[in-house]
Amino acid sequence: MAGKSRGEQRIGLLNGFAAYGMWGLVPLFWPLLKPAGAVEILAHRMVWSLVLVGVALLVVRRWGWAGELLRQPRRLALIAVAAAVITVNWGVYIWAVNSGQVVEASLGYFINPLVTIAMGVLLLKERLRPVQWAAVGIGFAAVLVLTVGYGRPPWISLILAFSFATYGLVKKKVNLGGLESLAAETAIQFLPALAYLLWLTADGGSTFATEGAGHAALLATTGVVTALPLVCFGAAAIRVPLSTLGLLQYLAPVFQFLLGVLYFREAMPPERWAGFALVWLALTLLTWDALRTARRSARTLRAETREPSTTIATGTVSAARNAESVASGPERLDAKP
Repeated sequence: MAGKSRGEQRIGLLNGFAAYGMWGLVPLFWPLLKPAGAVEILAHRMVWSLVLVGVALLVVRRWGWAGELLRQPRRLALIAVAAAVITVNWGVYIWAVNSGQVVEASLGYFINPLVTIAMGVLLLKERLRPVQWAAVGIGFAAVLVLTVGYGRPPWISLILAFSFATYGLVKKKVNLGGLESLAAETAIQFLPALAYLLWLTADGGSTFATEGAGHAALLATTGVVTALPLVCFGAAAIRVPLSTLGLLQYLAPVFQFLLGVLYFREAMPPERWAGFALVWLALTLLTWDALRTARRSARTLRAETREPSTTIATGTVSAARNAESVASGPERLDAKP
């Protein structure tokens, strides 16, 4: 049993590395789609993602959720909101990469955990631990330093961070599986995206049929680029602890940052290094606090489990404590408050 568990964790880690590795290396892919513009690439991503996810759902025969979702207007409205904000996120990211701003795009995913925490405080009235407050404060200082360095607020980073944090918040409320959620979101995106591509073709601005079969195949591959990391992430999420996933999530922006600096040769003046250093300090504090809290929670759970129950009454109290500890465990293991 232990060997099987270790094997499952190994598979989970490999899938986690694969998911975040693909997300981290995706800046290498979008420039291959030129001369297509960012909006055309985005529209193809929406259309081909639905095609690919639809085929996957046909293979696994998972359609029951769709009828249930259609009977729940509130969840359907939340899916529409998720589709809207992820459209903004995808579009801005593709445009940023293809306009030579990979480093600023990577910053958006570095500060995303900090934005998520801030939204939890403002919207959900969550309470932060002192270290989390310090991390958010340092993150705010980093944005100010970067604003001075860029001569403007880092709009690309902020839009990416806030759109993805909003997307995560909405997805949490919808509570739908990854594959099913992507299918529902791209189904909402599909008709507007297809209409835009048809209009672009009629107007003579489409590159899908004018730049050769290789270019058309690459545009169709945007569905694979979207869905494959999600499948790997889903396989990782059910096999490794949330604290491990919380650490793995930093792989993607680290890879993106390194690509921006080393491969795309983007400028990094001193004030930009200073801003990034503050962000990394904030994330270090956040990660340390999350791991410390997870260890403390695990110790408490073990102590409660070992607590002797000499009478029925004390046994009932002990069981209640254990249930409470287990119920609050996933929230405490999460990197969010």
